[in-house]
Amino acid sequence: MVSYKKKCSLCKKNYVLTNNSRPFIICYECQKAEMDKPIDDPEMKAMFTIPEELYKKNSFLCNIKVNYLRYGSLSEKQVEAFKRVAKELQDEEKNKSKIEE
Repeated sequence: MVSYKKKCSLCKKNYVLTNNSRPFIICYECQKAEMDKPIDDPEMKAMFTIPEELYKKNSFLCNIKVNYLRYGSLSEKQVEAFKRVAKELQDEEKNKSKIEE
């Protein structure tokens, strides 16, 4: 699928990498306000404690966290997908740092 940059639908300043499947585009800076709310559940708090760079890179991770904060729960598939994507992105970062050394 073709990806392109489009301006954020809220602030109209920042560009976000997107495709045709996402009609409403929100940049990380606009979503950050929603994501900064406290999480009470220790299991979920541990799951969402990943480097901020991963949230900036992948809007899927931001959307899952915002959905949890909005609705108070996630399905098992959402939790599995979040963990899988976060692990893949962390592995990519490790591989890049090894290559640069």
